[in-house]
Amino acid sequence: MVVDINNVMAKEKILVVDDERDIIELIKYNLEMEGFRVSSAYNGEDALRLAKREPPDLFILDLMLPGMDGLEVCRVLKKEPKTNHIPVIMLTAKTGEPDIVVGLELGADDYITKPFSTRELVARVKAVIRRGSRHRDLKEKLVFGNMEVDSTNYRVTWKGSFLDLTPTEFKLLFFLVQRQGLVMTRQQILDGVLGDEAFVTDRTVDVHIRRLRMKLKEASSCIITRRGIGYMFQADVVEERA
Repeated sequence: MVVDINNVMAKEKILVVDDERDIIELIKYNLEMEGFRVSSAYNGEDALRLAKREPPDLFILDLMLPGMDGLEVCRVLKKEPKTNHIPVIMLTAKTGEPDIVVGLELGADDYITKPFSTRELVARVKAVIRRGSRHRDLKEKLVFGNMEVDSTNYRVTWKGSFLDLTPTEFKLLFFLVQRQGLVMTRQQILDGVLGDEAFVTDRTVDVHIRRLRMKLKEASSCIITRRGIGYMFQADVVEERA
């Protein structure tokens, strides 16, 4: 019998972190039906140990965990070189904007609120993984004055110093850099960076832009706001500071 290797190769591994066993089983069943490999943890400490031992390709992380909460887990994940590039989808019963904004600012890529549709959850997982795959396919280094944006190594440097950007912040900057001088609407950024199936809003774009500017510091003026329209990367602003 001839075995098609492409059909038996496992898909990406997903680590689901939630203290509710029923929720984990529901998510696990639906993701495994799509061919994903799924592991689980019921608290933040175990999640970090599992992630350190065998980093997954994606985290689904509940915010309300016993002991170390999900926001703290996300903060630790984004500080560790071994895990800071791995996308995170927040799973939360909290619908208040402050909690969602904090999670996004810590580096989470998307969020979904409980109770949730399993079809929507699966769609979001696929969208986040697809965005990561598109980004990994980019092989390009762009230099503007003292700024260097290297998509091969996911690095941005300013005057030789490494800027610690989250994966989403990097993708956002790279998206704008590739289209220097062109105004990108929020919807174009949503489609090009966050994906057309990410179920996010204009507010999400503004949060990521604000966070990116904070990390760019003196180079932040290269991202220009066009009120009522969107944002653009202005290369000559960076080059003037060279």
